[in-house]
This record gives sequence, structure tokens and C-alpha cells, in this order.
Amino acid sequence: MVNFVAVQKLLLHRLMKSAGLTPQTVEIDPMTVMNMWVPLSKTKGEDKIEEKEKPAVVLIHGFAADGVVTWEFQVGSLAKKYAVYVPDLIFFGASTTDSSDRSPAFQAEMVVRALGKFGVRRCAVVGFSYGGTVAIKMAELWPEMVTSLVVSGSVLALTESISETILKRVGFSSWSEMLLPNSVKGLKAMFSSACYKKLWFPDRLFRDYLQVMFTHRKEREELLESMVIRDKDLAIPHFSQPILLLWGENDRIFNLELAKNMKEQVGDKVTLQGIEKAGHLVHLERPCVYNRCLKKFLATVTHANGAS
Repeated sequence: MVNFVAVQKLLLHRLMKSAGLTPQTVEIDPMTVMNMWVPLSKTKGEDKIEEKEKPAVVLIHGFAADGVVTWEFQVGSLAKKYAVYVPDLIFFGASTTDSSDRSPAFQAEMVVRALGKFGVRRCAVVGFSYGGTVAIKMAELWPEMVTSLVVSGSVLALTESISETILKRVGFSSWSEMLLPNSVKGLKAMFSSACYKKLWFPDRLFRDYLQVMFTHRKEREELLESMVIRDKDLAIPHFSQPILLLWGENDRIFNLELAKNMKEQVGDKVTLQGIEKAGHLVHLERPCVYNRCLKKFLATVTHANGAS
């Protein structure tokens, strides 16, 4: 029987290719491989002036999908002016490791090392939800590489108190229960929490999504466990880069109050911009508005920093 989500992913792959991207499997070390969509010219050894002048933008996905599904509405919008890179984080898509490290810092390091294989030395990074935490780590630990940062629906670090408050608000007992559903009912509950408007899809589509998108369950549970830290271990990083917090105003998971707190914690390099009538999945619910805000910010910081 045809899996409609698998078919949709094939169509999305064609869409990525039409935007000038191609998938590449990168061996980072003998233990780790990462799948990443990269500009086609990077795989052909082309030395085009126009490609050299394109600033690099890295799009980092959230926990319930891979890179292509998360950023399906953003890649085409960005690809004309930017060299777009879309990694699949470790244990998503075809990215795997034998390492026991499950921390967001490890994910960040793997993305940085994979980008290095394609000669990326400076880039803007856009991260959503779990990918926002990874993007923040990239900006904190590799400031010479990350020239600017865009975060949607995330926090500097998921402390125990923040985690407890969020889970209580959305009605889940754990992050695994929420983000690793094993039933149609659980998947519907996850999307209900993440969306501003109620979505209706036939149960068949939800079953297909469960089959395709939730591999490596044991390892992903470990990723979620490593994401939560003790309150006393929270250290506010110093960022040298301009940062845009691009938020769904009706985000029930990482609500606007958390974004405001992050802005206060980080300081005057941060701009907070809310998008009305959008929840946690703001980039999918209101892609045109999201893309317009994103491109305006990238154009501003790219002009300030010069082409990468």
C-alpha cells in the first residue's frame, strides 16, 4: 500500500532539486555520517563567481521532522539569493553516529564539521524548536562562523523548571510522550499543541507519518533526555551576532513570554518579532509572512557583514 507521506517526501526532494540543492552524505568521522542538502555547485567543483558571492544560510529542523519537511516553504524562497544548506541532525533522516553523546552541543559540532566539508566558513543560521537549541549552541561555540542567528520556538537551554511548566501547560507527562508519539491519537495531540488552527487529516495520513518520520526512537529519547538541564547549570552565553527571535504569537509550547525572557537575558543584539495567528509551527502555518520577515533580517545583516 502506498505511503502518502513517503510520496510527499519524494515530491519535496524534487522541489529541493528544482531550487538548486542536492542531498549529500558526509562522513564526519569514522563513527558519524550526516545527510545534508547543499547547493548543487558544491558537488560539481564549480568555481562560479555568482555562487561565491552568495552568503550561506543554514536551516536547522525541529524534532518531529527532518530538514526537508521542516523547511519545505523556506528553501525555494531563499535559494535565489543565498547558498542554502539543510542538514538532517543526527538520528534524523539518514544521519547517524556510534558516539554516545546526545547533547545539543554535539549536534552543533556535527553540523559545523559537515559544513566545513563544503568550505563554509561563515553563515547565518536559522533554527526551529530543537533545531533552535542546536543553532544557539553553534552561535555560542563558533562565533567566528555564525554571523547571525534566527530562532523560532526555542530557548537558550531547556531547564527543568521551564520543561515542567511547558509540559504541564500542553498536557503531556514527558517530552517523549509529546514528541515521539506511537499512535494516531498521540500524533494528533502533538500537532494540536503545535498549531494555531485545528488541523484535519484522515487517520491514514497520520499513520503514514508515524511510519516514515519516527525512526531511531531509542536514540531520540536519549536526545530528549540530554536536552533538559538543571536550573543551576544554566549559563547565559554572550553573543556577538545579531539575533532575530521570530515567533508565532500563539505558540502554546514555547510561548511568547519565553521569547521575551530570552530577549532580556541576551541583551540589545536581539530583536523579537511576533507573527499573529500562528502557533509553534509558525514557518509552516504562515510561511509567506515568516519568509518575508526572515529575508528582511538576512538582507540587513548580510549587508552589514558583507557577503560570506
